[in-house]
Amino acid sequence: MIKGFPEKILLANQSQLNQFNLNQFKAMNYSISQLEESFFALATALIGQLNNAEHLTLNLSAESSQFTRFNQGKIRQTGLVSDGEITMILQFKEQEYFAEFPFTGHLESDYAIANHHLEDLRSEINQLPGNPYIVLPQDYGSSHSVYHGALLPHESVFAAILEPCAGLDIAGLYAGGVVIRANANSAGQRHWFATDTFSLDYSLFVETAHGQKAVKDIYAGSHWEQEVYNQQIDRSVTALQALQLPGMTIAPGQYRTYLAPAAAAELVSFLTGSVGESYLQQGNSALLKLSKGERHLSQKLTLEENFRRGSVPQFTQSGEIAPDQLTIIEQGRLINSLVSAKSGKEYEKISNGADVNELMRAPEMHGGNLPQAEVLAHLDRGLYLSNLHYLNWSDQPNGRITGMTRYACFWVENGQLVAPIENLRFDEVIYDALGDNLIDLTTEQESMPNTDTYGRRSLGGILVPGMLIDRFTFTL
Repeated sequence: MIKGFPEKILLANQSQLNQFNLNQFKAMNYSISQLEESFFALATALIGQLNNAEHLTLNLSAESSQFTRFNQGKIRQTGLVSDGEITMILQFKEQEYFAEFPFTGHLESDYAIANHHLEDLRSEINQLPGNPYIVLPQDYGSSHSVYHGALLPHESVFAAILEPCAGLDIAGLYAGGVVIRANANSAGQRHWFATDTFSLDYSLFVETAHGQKAVKDIYAGSHWEQEVYNQQIDRSVTALQALQLPGMTIAPGQYRTYLAPAAAAELVSFLTGSVGESYLQQGNSALLKLSKGERHLSQKLTLEENFRRGSVPQFTQSGEIAPDQLTIIEQGRLINSLVSAKSGKEYEKISNGADVNELMRAPEMHGGNLPQAEVLAHLDRGLYLSNLHYLNWSDQPNGRITGMTRYACFWVENGQLVAPIENLRFDEVIYDALGDNLIDLTTEQESMPNTDTYGRRSLGGILVPGMLIDRFTFTL
């Protein structure tokens, strides 16, 4: 029997954490190679059971993570979770069916469960309609990537996070540990990806004459650096103090506006979801006019898919390997779309390793010429926006986006923060905001991670600079 994940363990408080044998949990990290061995042994065993014309693909999502939730400056819940799930895809002729089930790392029990699901898929697959654009498994080549980080020891998380916040009303969630993705198919392909990551998504609150206000920020990466975190908390406290200034109501209109990286990331995410070949072919992309040359973006804007940072697997769920780097928008021009194997077959295009949903998985927007330290001086008079939320298309074919300001947003006069503002709604066309009205991008970029933990910890995020934009449009 091959040892794998320990049972799921939930710990309620610091004393229970101290009583827990940490070596048992750390042993999980030392047995990653055993998990790899177990997963590929399972794939080999299942593939050996296939009948003629049957094809099989297995995808693994697994993690061993610490989750710590806190509010009002106190730890409220903490836990160590080890979990894994396999997605099994059976293809027969032009039909395809899938099943999902837990992965424990114990080969015998995993095989019994997987074989049961395989039989279920076989019994149902003939009843499904055929798909003329089905892509059968191929051997695109195998890969093996393991990225080691320097995460906080589990027993040190509490002090590291909360001691620099003494006396502050802080709330948030820390998630850190190893995340695994793997792929194997009946064509002989094998992929393994494991990485150490953490994210601390937090908010600082303060009571003001106009009610409770908050500053929101994220500290994330693969190497925890205490001094860097301490400096970030200091910056958040400075913004928190500014929130206690008398507030200001801004009238609807167009204003010179700075979008900090967290706010810029929200806006850029609408570009990263609009560059898929299938969306362009079907006329559902907001960048259709850009692809046709009917509208343009600023020459300052370059967006690429960059897997060299190692934040996400380079392989897709079908096992295709994306190039290390692929420029999507270069100096305002759309020069490449994301093409999945399915779209390649359907539209007679060459696949470039995009996943089936054709969303960017490792997006990076290049920086510009504006030093971050000079942002307020160049903004001079206008709006400083730390965060945005509730974004949506208001006119997708024409690239119009609506949304709201959130958290620490300020009115700036003479290059100084002078007043926090009440929340505003914006309604802006990306061809204007990221076109002729884009003044500059900051030279520094910041990584905005995907902090979604629904079902499992997510990977990836976006590397993006801040944006200084002229005549940004705000409505009622």
